[in-house]
Amino acid sequence: MYGLWLNNIPGITYARRRMIYEACGSAKELYGMDEKRLYEIPGLETADVLSIMRSRDRWNPEAEWMKLAERGISFVSIEDSNYPKRLRNISSPPHALYYVGKLPDENRRSIAVVGARMRSAYGSQIARALARKAAEAGAQVISGMAAGIDADGHMGALDAGAETFAVLGCGVDVCYPKRNRFLYENIVKKGGILSEYPAGAEPRREYFPGRNRIISGLSDCVAVIEAREKSGSLITADYAMEQGREVYALPGRITDPLSQGTNRLIRQGAGVITGVSDFLEELALFGAGAGGQIDFRKNLLEKDEAMVYSLFDFAPLGIGSIVQKSALGLTGALDILQRLEQKGYVKETVPNYFVKII
Repeated sequence: MYGLWLNNIPGITYARRRMIYEACGSAKELYGMDEKRLYEIPGLETADVLSIMRSRDRWNPEAEWMKLAERGISFVSIEDSNYPKRLRNISSPPHALYYVGKLPDENRRSIAVVGARMRSAYGSQIARALARKAAEAGAQVISGMAAGIDADGHMGALDAGAETFAVLGCGVDVCYPKRNRFLYENIVKKGGILSEYPAGAEPRREYFPGRNRIISGLSDCVAVIEAREKSGSLITADYAMEQGREVYALPGRITDPLSQGTNRLIRQGAGVITGVSDFLEELALFGAGAGGQIDFRKNLLEKDEAMVYSLFDFAPLGIGSIVQKSALGLTGALDILQRLEQKGYVKETVPNYFVKII
């Protein structure tokens, strides 16, 4: 509970908290220091000492801890044994985390699924399928609950009835974006919502890069599904590479703005996502013991199905184009598309337009 106090001292920045913690060894030790000892802490300025002393007079750690608990919010600091081990060894680990629900399981593999907010139908399908199959194979899916690919990743895990965890750039009691309320509530039921920012903190632009380092830090691998040339997802990928995590990216057409970021990651050495099964097997996170769940194409395609499936590229394809390219009649094309959809190869996104799932 003293870590909660340290995390809420007005005017004490992240860098100062880290310096204080390293000098004192614990927040409880700091709480019990007299004024003379506070001034002896290297690098601590007069304004910092005065802020610490005023905060001690005004803050009751036990009472504030109970207030959080009454709101269903938990708190863990880097001093605590249940602080996520994956985060301890990254550069600039968060001093503390607030969370609703639970923390990720230390003994299970984790995959971050991140990408563009304004994604394509194809990117959405890939993200959701990848997250679902990873979750079915036993992985925890981590993301940022943003609109677009982040939400698709969480939904894929929830489709599998599995746990997923969202790291926010605001307080854990603030649903951002607001339209993701349904997603927020279901993530809490099956996993957890985490943040290094105090309860009630509103989202701010400067919070999100720091949020991204936690997403990658909690993960064994980061999968980037569509990203523009300048994208928050690329910040997550950069953090992941600095932290020694594996980074994979979904390739796309060189003329597509949503593929510029992912194609650049591939040029820089990121792994290439060529299929869900290949991706999960290449990571060596999940062995053949996944009970066949990794390969969702259990049914081989018939000759006419394979021919229609080969027409698909990265973009949605209309029924008219399929009829024209395949020389099939409308009835025949619709029949084959229905079979492909049942087998999990394509999906109708809007009436009469289909996308390749994998």
